[in-house]
Amino acid sequence: MNYTSFFSEQSKASFQNEPPGEWMPNIPNDCIRLSSGYPDPQLVPVQEIDQAVHDLLTKEQDLPLHYLGTPKMDQLKSQITKHLNKRHISLQESELLVTAGACQAIDLISRVFMDRDTVVAIEKPTYMEALEIFKNYTSHFVEIPIDDQGMDTEQFEKMLMERKKNAQPLPKMVYTIPTFHNPTGTTMPVERRHQLMQLASEYDFLIIEDHAYGDLYFDELPPPLKSLDKEGRVLHVGSLSKIVAPGLRIGWIATTETLIQKLYWFKKDLDHPFLQAVMSTYLESYSIAEQSESLRLVYKEKAETMTRALELYMPEEVTWFYPDGGYFVWIQIDGVDTTKLLTTATENGVSYIPGEFFFLNREEGKSYLRLSYSYESKEQIEKGIKLLADVIKNNNKA
Repeated sequence: MNYTSFFSEQSKASFQNEPPGEWMPNIPNDCIRLSSGYPDPQLVPVQEIDQAVHDLLTKEQDLPLHYLGTPKMDQLKSQITKHLNKRHISLQESELLVTAGACQAIDLISRVFMDRDTVVAIEKPTYMEALEIFKNYTSHFVEIPIDDQGMDTEQFEKMLMERKKNAQPLPKMVYTIPTFHNPTGTTMPVERRHQLMQLASEYDFLIIEDHAYGDLYFDELPPPLKSLDKEGRVLHVGSLSKIVAPGLRIGWIATTETLIQKLYWFKKDLDHPFLQAVMSTYLESYSIAEQSESLRLVYKEKAETMTRALELYMPEEVTWFYPDGGYFVWIQIDGVDTTKLLTTATENGVSYIPGEFFFLNREEGKSYLRLSYSYESKEQIEKGIKLLADVIKNNNKA
């Protein structure tokens, strides 16, 4: 049967894009996974979550397993709100919407605010799954270049001025990962954050602040954009996937109560009552701040291991940014197609994510790749970097 006539026009347009998840490499089991943007398996609190499940069901019996869930769901909102308040984000519980992870939050925002003619400004490069989501709703993008300090706000201002001068549509929304950017690992300095907020006011756009890695800072945390927001322009997206466990799918949107009400209109009851109750029970014993503090020490050591190995083993034509938090190191190899090189790399025992998937125009990302230091041990990280360096050197000889 031909179902084409049944699909909405928006769906038909979306189906013209690449399938979701195309960026995920086919990795042999014995490969060192420098591609995996996942928490260290040794740091996932399995026993503690098991205890939280036991405590929850012992105390509340079947209540968390029903549609309406348990008061723990409201308690989770309170726990997240208090954590954000400590991060200098002034917030009431009515200004927070708990979601099934950060991706649901981004998709929900896109659904409420975007249509096929909406202009969205994104960083170049940007998080590939967010790009996949946005392309389901619009095909109009403005790309803002990134340097070693994140979004180049000076260039963005020039682009806005030029578009206004030429009577071109201005962005309605800007999506940014200002803190420990995915994939580049860069962090936007305070001056640029203030400039971006000023541009939002002057050119009248909203900001989606993806703060998924924000608590994984190595030295100090710069102020979230939401903490600088005086006009209600920032939709702050967060997640506990990187702090506790990704499989629990707990994220949130923090913004004005007015916007939360509109977002909830479409989210309705698409919650996971049991998982939210488990998370809330877990956070009764282990705060978000305590959990992230222990992770920061481990990931800082892993990042240092990776960058030292890069310095030791990589040929001189390979360059990278040094991260000060998060999960990732962004690599550039002049004259090398990293998508084609991936097959050879995995055959030699190491994987990465090719840079092309982080760009709207994939050709612009051919010489880049993303490495993650979060998943593998320090020993495996160093071994993986040496293997990758050998692959690059041998490719240069060919």
